[in-house]
Amino acid sequence: MRRGEVVRETKETQISLSLVLDGQGVSDTTTGVGFLDHMLDLFARHGLFDLEVKAKGDLDVDAHHTVEDIGICLGLAVRDALGPATGIRRYGWAILPMDEALATVALDLGGRPYLSIALPTLEGEMGGFSMELLPEFFQAFCNNAAANLHIRVESGRNRHHIAEAIFKAFAKALDQAVTVDPRVKGVPSTKGRIGD
Repeated sequence: MRRGEVVRETKETQISLSLVLDGQGVSDTTTGVGFLDHMLDLFARHGLFDLEVKAKGDLDVDAHHTVEDIGICLGLAVRDALGPATGIRRYGWAILPMDEALATVALDLGGRPYLSIALPTLEGEMGGFSMELLPEFFQAFCNNAAANLHIRVESGRNRHHIAEAIFKAFAKALDQAVTVDPRVKGVPSTKGRIGD
């Protein structure tokens, strides 16, 4: 079982996160940010990951630190679960519709962190979760999973639908990237290693 576990404690947040890559899509998340719980549940369900997140953050300030630090923990958990990444496909991609919203996500777990994200300019919040937190979450994930992630929203008017399309497409892309392919011998890199 490929499992990653992370505990992170700072003056701003206390987080424990457990991720099983070869799971059944079961999630148990309590972050204090209801909309983020919803997105993480979608992520687990559609990626067939088992995910448990318990978080306490300085929500009296705002949700920023909690959202960013959960992104950090999720990235670290992916790296922990993958180990040397032997036999994985490494790349994943998905184009996913959610009503009027359409999101494209492409992912490389090759060890070089980078985020490119293009979103419609839609200001506002969804249950205490601001649209500007989406890039913060995914940047934190990329930095700590050492992942190259490209997110494009081709269409969308509703913030909830856009975020949902992104998280579902991200789940599908990550599931594809971490899948073990029996044809892959060793690590999928001409360097002979992933991570630099």
